[in-house]
Order: sequence, then structure tokens, then C-alpha cells
Amino acid sequence: MKRGVAIAALVAAGLAVASCATPTPYQPATGTGQYRTGYWDERIDTDHFRVTFAGNSLTSRETVERYLLYRSAELAVQNGYDYFILVDRDTETKTNTYTDRGFGDGPFGYWHPYWRWYAPRWGWRSYDPFFDDPFWRGSDWDVRTVQRFEASANIAVGKGAKPGDNLRAFDAHEVLTRLGPNIAMPAAH
Repeated sequence: MKRGVAIAALVAAGLAVASCATPTPYQPATGTGQYRTGYWDERIDTDHFRVTFAGNSLTSRETVERYLLYRSAELAVQNGYDYFILVDRDTETKTNTYTDRGFGDGPFGYWHPYWRWYAPRWGWRSYDPFFDDPFWRGSDWDVRTVQRFEASANIAVGKGAKPGDNLRAFDAHEVLTRLGPNIAMPAAH
């Protein structure tokens, strides 16, 4: 019985960790600050909105920009409009670099040769063949660079046919139809 409970707990923990390691689905924003992911928008006036979509470190730039377009179209249709114009848009890359000590170093790390002696002229001296060697650093440091993307746009919305002479104008219904199959909605729990 105890073994069955332990296996079930291990499987549950594995699934919990795996669910965290997925790209941001198309959903309203969750989290705050640098951990905010998903979409959010703000009405600026009667026919202008500011729309933003932020992905996590596993969400590609292309996906973030696709979700921004999809949310812009969805917002236009939800408010009774037929098209939207990208007045201004930007995709920001947020980069964080993390450095961690390797697992083998530190006060209780792996054993390696180390000599210490006293020299009257210089005081206590030491020699570590691994630490003092500039060409072999072992597992001293782990450096990771994590990128995430946040796309935002100011859009103008309108009714009727989209302006044919404006390359930044999109038919909202057509965008929803064409991009819809490529939008990953959150899994139902």
C-alpha cells in the first residue's frame, strides 16, 4: 500500500513539473511583473485599444506576435467592430542571465588536491591545481541566458470593410478564421 501511494505521489509531482514547462497558452494574463504572461488590453478611447501579449521563456517570438494579432481581432469583434488597424506595434525581448555555482564546488564539494604552506615573505599561500588553472574550470559555474518576448500594439477599430489602401488594416473575422487553428488554448482542468 505504501509503495502505491509513493508511486502515485511521484507521478503527480512529475506531472506538476511537466505542466510548468510548456509555452504560454492563449489566455488572460496571470502573474505580475516579469512573471506576467498571457494577454491584457486597455481601452484608450471609443475606437482605440492598447493590446499586449507576454510569453514565458518557452514561447517563441512568432507565437507571441501571432497571439497579439489574434487578441486584437478578438477584441475588435467582441466590441462590435469589423476590422482593426495596427497604429503602432513593438516586440520587446526581455533577457535575464543567471549564474549558479556548479554542483561540485563549495565547502562540501568533490575532493581534489590542495596545498597550503607558510612563506615568511608572503604569509600563508595555497595552490589548487584545478582552481588556479585558467584552462580547466571543472563545473565552477553554470551560466544560463533566458529570453522572453512581449508584444504590444495600439490598434484602431472600425466598422464595415477594412480600408484597402492601408497595409496595417486587418479584417478581424478573417484573422480569427485563419489564425484560430494555430492558437493553443489553455488545457481544461
